[in-house]
Amino acid sequence: MAERVRLAFLGIDNPHGFSWRELLRQFADEIEITALVPGFGGATASLEESLADLPRFDTVDELIANGAFDAAVVCLPNDAGPAAVARLAEAGKHVLAEKPAAACADTFRPAAERLGEAEVAFQSGYMWRYDECADRLRQMVADGRFGKLISTEITFVTSDVRRRGPDHYLFDPNVSGAGFFNWLGCHQLDLIFYILQQPIVGVTARVGVFGGTDCQVEDGGTIVLDLADGGLVTFVGGYWLPRWAGESRWCIRGTERWVHWDPVRKGTAGVLDIHGPMPQWFAMEETFETTAEPCPGYGGHLGRAVIRDWLDAMASPGSVCRNTPGSTQATLELLDAVYRSSREERRVECDIRI
Repeated sequence: MAERVRLAFLGIDNPHGFSWRELLRQFADEIEITALVPGFGGATASLEESLADLPRFDTVDELIANGAFDAAVVCLPNDAGPAAVARLAEAGKHVLAEKPAAACADTFRPAAERLGEAEVAFQSGYMWRYDECADRLRQMVADGRFGKLISTEITFVTSDVRRRGPDHYLFDPNVSGAGFFNWLGCHQLDLIFYILQQPIVGVTARVGVFGGTDCQVEDGGTIVLDLADGGLVTFVGGYWLPRWAGESRWCIRGTERWVHWDPVRKGTAGVLDIHGPMPQWFAMEETFETTAEPCPGYGGHLGRAVIRDWLDAMASPGSVCRNTPGSTQATLELLDAVYRSSREERRVECDIRI
């Protein structure tokens, strides 16, 4: 067996921490967790007994000085994550950063620069870039099958603030910086770049607290984006469901076809309902279902693809994952424009591209 990658895990009690470690266990022949930085004030409530005896370090500097590791998964909160990523890159360690990686673009920029200088393998937690339906939509756009893109409509809603409680760190602006769009809506904003492959030149947004539980960050809102080619993107989402649940859907409309994407349809790995042209008697109609082998851990088969891509990048110096420091930075820049637009109550002109 080839030598395993020695991995440090930072942020034990991140909401996805245990699920990330469960995912990593599916690569036991290739990855070995060898060190821990608990973070979150030293909390270890979700720590597995099988990892309880591993070396623990209070800080990233102590980890780098005394830990035996080649790569790190960083699941620290936004107020601590960017500096950790930068230090790990300076030390020549490969990095996987849980999304969104930072509260804003300025705080992640030094980390992105260090990652570029170090030429280490970088990966992030934006898993939907590895979804088959997302890939197929991306290819439809690249092939010109939509014709001119007119409108992309996105809805993403999930469990309300009461599920975690308003005192959770995700709703603390001093720790997380922002709310729904930073922690969850970022997935969709990242996918806009990946699927539509267009610079964003204008942002109009209204974010705030619309649900029944008051909190210090936004629980959702509405975003309208202007694409460079004249198309529109609308995104409505929030922490608005009164139980642990989620809904997600896209519709891309062009001059030649429109497609509905249901990423979470029960019994599938995602479904595309494709409505094409009707040149005479018969309209082009197709329902395209995808399937995937189950995989334990965070993100299931998508998470498996994220880790596989990261490992392959480690093994091939100079290669990059689908998620890059630049794509992570672009999503943070878009988030900054969203919050600025809402705060200033106006359309913000921009030129955000990957």
